[in-house]
Amino acid sequence: MSAPNPERLRLDRHCLIVLERSLLAVAPEEGCALLLGQRCGTTLQLRRIWPCCNIWQPAQQRPQRFQLDPREQLLAQRWGRQRQLQVLGAAHSHPRSAAIPSATDRALCLGPTLMLIRSGLLRGDAAFRAWWLPEPDASDSEPLELALEPGARDLGE
Repeated sequence: MSAPNPERLRLDRHCLIVLERSLLAVAPEEGCALLLGQRCGTTLQLRRIWPCCNIWQPAQQRPQRFQLDPREQLLAQRWGRQRQLQVLGAAHSHPRSAAIPSATDRALCLGPTLMLIRSGLLRGDAAFRAWWLPEPDASDSEPLELALEPGARDLGE
């Protein structure tokens, strides 16, 4: 029997700041990162952000496409296992569009996985949306509830 689909993503202020800054640092290209944490029933607890380089080729398409380096994925998995964490999924930015998985995002995704997207159209925590994609090309998924722990709304600006 498989676990129920997650309904909520919990993250703290530190993770939100690291994620926000990592994704914005490469604008106007799409930024990307791996998300490490634990699963507790229907809640995913985000503990660490693993910033990654966008290696999409050709490089001219990076403002609307991203690809994680497979070596980074292996390093993050190994590092996480040593700390009782697992790679829950990936985050990326949509510099010029909403935080909704595109058809390309869904087609290239290997589920089940967490996909966290930061929109360049909004600021602060409203710019983020999380999605649980149970299988490749899942088009019927709903956004997860983002449970920001106390103080997480202040990005230190």
